[in-house]
Amino acid sequence: MSDETDTTTSRKDATTSGEADNRTPSTSTTNAIDHQPAARPQPWRYELRAIGIWWKLQPNWFVATVLDALCKAAAPYATIWFSAQLINELAGRRDPNVLRSWVILILATTVVLALASAACHHWKQAEDAMSEVNGKLPVADKLMDLDFPIADDQRTYDTVSSIRQNDNFTGRGLTESMLILNDALPAVFQIAGGVALSASLFTSPVPADGGWLTLLNSPWCAVLMVAVLLGDIALSSACYEYGDHFWVNFAEAGRFGNRVFSFFGALFANDKRAMDCRMYGQFERVAIPFWRANNSFDAHSPAMRGVLWPLTLWKSLSVAISTMLIGFVYAFVCLKAWGGAFGVGSVTQYVGAITTTFTGLSALLRSIGRVRNNAPFLKTVFDFLDTPNTMYQGSLTTEKRADRQYDVEFRDVSFRYPNAPAGQWALRHVNLKFKVGSRLAVVGENGSGKTTFIKLLCRLYDPTEGEILLNGIDIRKYRYDEYLRIFSVVFQDFRLLALPLGQNVACAARYDRELAADCLVKADFGDRLASMPQGLDTSLYKELDQHGVQVSGGEAQKIAIARALYRDAPFIILDEPTAALDPIAEAQIYAKFDEIAGDKTAVYISHRLSSCKFCDDIAVFDHGSIVQYGTHQQLVNEPAGKYHQLWHAQAQYYTTSN
Repeated sequence: MSDETDTTTSRKDATTSGEADNRTPSTSTTNAIDHQPAARPQPWRYELRAIGIWWKLQPNWFVATVLDALCKAAAPYATIWFSAQLINELAGRRDPNVLRSWVILILATTVVLALASAACHHWKQAEDAMSEVNGKLPVADKLMDLDFPIADDQRTYDTVSSIRQNDNFTGRGLTESMLILNDALPAVFQIAGGVALSASLFTSPVPADGGWLTLLNSPWCAVLMVAVLLGDIALSSACYEYGDHFWVNFAEAGRFGNRVFSFFGALFANDKRAMDCRMYGQFERVAIPFWRANNSFDAHSPAMRGVLWPLTLWKSLSVAISTMLIGFVYAFVCLKAWGGAFGVGSVTQYVGAITTTFTGLSALLRSIGRVRNNAPFLKTVFDFLDTPNTMYQGSLTTEKRADRQYDVEFRDVSFRYPNAPAGQWALRHVNLKFKVGSRLAVVGENGSGKTTFIKLLCRLYDPTEGEILLNGIDIRKYRYDEYLRIFSVVFQDFRLLALPLGQNVACAARYDRELAADCLVKADFGDRLASMPQGLDTSLYKELDQHGVQVSGGEAQKIAIARALYRDAPFIILDEPTAALDPIAEAQIYAKFDEIAGDKTAVYISHRLSSCKFCDDIAVFDHGSIVQYGTHQQLVNEPAGKYHQLWHAQAQYYTTSN
């Protein structure tokens, strides 16, 4: 089982649809990631942009989070305030009716808040569960929307891998921005409630007979108290932020360690590696030693020691400073109560309110620090999301011809992969014209340029030199999405999804069931389909359905061919999808496919010459160039030709005739 996705995406036209476009298309395929302007991280701009992304992805999460935060903040303050009133009554008049009223009110409020809190919390948990998947969509969508040359570049892979590792290891990036808001909202409500309940602490005067404690009535005393509170909170939060910053420094080592763990940790459970692991003892003899030597999460590893000791020191200091503040609050409140400013019940209210306010302020300041520490990770994400596409997007529509009369011509086409060394050409001066409705075989040794030829034909890449014409017009002038739709390709490394068979064939959740079944029958999968327990609704593989069925390599190839037929494109291409089979089995599949291709133009790519004898023409590739072109009989009868050499080199291993 593997995880194929459809790379066909809708693009915006360079010009108005249907308008003639005579501009010369650019052949640039430079990876635009390299041209991102160097800029320092801008924490708040990044955080707001990340929140905007989350709002588009999951607006209900914000509603659930706000309500959950309100309930979390309201419950303790309700308890503090009601408890203070009850204690004041017990310490004062002790009126049974008043006490009974307070008790009933406390119980009713507690029940209502508990129910509301539980409901909001469960709603938020459901939204949190969805965010794990939703958070991966922006990067995934961008990756699928990127021009293929950029998406196929190693630097893009490294960038995406870095983003995923950051998210998997510490949640830094988009996930952290959501978590910051998740922690900041309750803190804001805590502060608001705490200020409301503790404001009277500073306005309740100590009576004149309070002696020296009347000094606490001075406005400067209140200012000093607030200054100490804020200073203590700022210092505590700064220590916490500084300690947390060591995780940022550990990110690179952590990403590698997480990558090692992800690979080797699941090695024993990988069914495709199980036999090798068992036969050669790879897990205990190779994987475990490598993991131990590269375990950056080990407390004794140099990387982790560089984090744990300073992190523990600074965060412990943060806690110590916080504790000092609580003692200062108790002293101030108790002194005012001793002086007679308020009753003993209010002591509970003020101490609880100020302590909770302090907790909220600390959490808010820590969230601010996390915004700053998360900025470098968000910058990596946004640099990737802002990567511009560079391939020219045409505006002409491809003709929807009932007769499928499409002519394709390669005119002096040369191609060098981006970042390839100078002079290293994948294709060089290729000239080729398809005969409509014909069968073309593209053969050659591995690395001769066959697959590159298909990538250019499908416009996954643009030529470095020369041009490719569709009905006499440069293919770069056609709408990209429409041009892709005239091709059905079965790639060498095709993939099927662990989803129902019919959806694999149609590449859609809703599809024409009769057409899907007919395509499977044409692909010689009819008998297997009839034996499946749920027909087209039978799941492939067992990753998502314990009743899913395993299909063999040959059966998977037939499903892939049925998928190509379902698309019903005028061009069908088989790019060595049967490379794992023996030549006789490959030839049988190709011959069968030739029968069902009908009036479509078919291109067969193989390094086995015997599989393509039936084709009308054969193009022989060697070191990126077409060195021979003709029918099988013509080419095999040229003793000095490459085809003759390959044919006889392969034929000696099989009993066959030419």
